[in-house]
Amino acid sequence: MSVLFCDSNCELWFDEVERLGLKFISMPYTLEDTEYFYDLGKNTDFDFWYKSVRNGAKCITSALNPEMYDEIFRPYFEKGEDIFYITFSHALSGTFQSLDAAVKKLKEEFPDRKFTVFNTKEISLGAGLQVKYAAELWRTGASDGELFKFLNEFTNRVATYFACDDLMYLHKGGRLSLTSGIFGTILGIKPVLTFNEEGGLSVVYKVRGRKRTIRNLARRVVEDGVELDKYEVYVVDADCGEDGDLLARLIKEGRPEAEVKRQIVGPVIASHCGPGTLGVIFVAKERPIKLSVPEQEFNS
Repeated sequence: MSVLFCDSNCELWFDEVERLGLKFISMPYTLEDTEYFYDLGKNTDFDFWYKSVRNGAKCITSALNPEMYDEIFRPYFEKGEDIFYITFSHALSGTFQSLDAAVKKLKEEFPDRKFTVFNTKEISLGAGLQVKYAAELWRTGASDGELFKFLNEFTNRVATYFACDDLMYLHKGGRLSLTSGIFGTILGIKPVLTFNEEGGLSVVYKVRGRKRTIRNLARRVVEDGVELDKYEVYVVDADCGEDGDLLARLIKEGRPEAEVKRQIVGPVIASHCGPGTLGVIFVAKERPIKLSVPEQEFNS
């Protein structure tokens, strides 16, 4: 059975990853001049990070280099172990070029070893939900082929919707034009985004006002969620806990059988979406980009 890896961009809590027996790769971020590696909340000072960023501190993220990946994986190959790595979306980072280079080199040195990569085409708990249930299957002794088959089906059912409070963060990340970022923020227009079939970001619809945004995020779970008594619903917030609590309550009112879990967004992902971002992750019949959603539904 392979060693199962994930990375900190799946945003499962550290104790959950430890319980599942997973290895995880910490992704880096730099706040002003200090570099950190996100530890899934084990020792992270979220209050300090959000306060710093809201007060104007600059935070950037960076990719791991091939040497870092080599250092992480080499010990397992040396012990004769295979690796199965469940990653966040390859469309969102250049770090996977480094991963490919490192694995290619390792495979040349250890030709008998197997390295399997599964691209969740999600990030945060959209990836985390896939990691968790793949890990539960892995703990039963499932083969790499069985894990891959499960993930290949499950990934098409994980639905993520999120809205950013300050659209300039999306502009800085190249996801939104400068004009849209400025006027959207001024006018209070909140594009609700999801992850498309390639793992990139797509705008599903636009809502004017924070309260409408929260109601419509809840509506997506209530109307589109399936098997909510089997798979958790995650409500994530980037330092806007009251809004997250309201969203969780609305979901629970509409779908009492759902187990709704709350979580704060970590520094790496929040560096790109910004404080005030609110999102929901759940299991649906299919990815949201495939869902036919009448735009007028969101104008009320």
